[in-house]
Amino acid sequence: MGSTSDKMSGMANKAAGGAKKAVGQATGSRQMEAEGRAQQMKGDAQHAKGKAKDAVKKVIDKA
Repeated sequence: MGSTSDKMSGMANKAAGGAKKAVGQATGSRQMEAEGRAQQMKGDAQHAKGKAKDAVKKVIDKA
């Protein structure tokens, strides 16, 4: 995956995880809330991976 794809997937996972977490909180489902938090963390990691790829590309392009 390219950096843009990683960042977009990360944002999508963060949004979906946030929605899932909110539904879990509203319904009292601790499992769904935990799944939402896990999905948000996955999104954070994907977004960070995309940013890291951008940083590496910038260094390579300067060389």
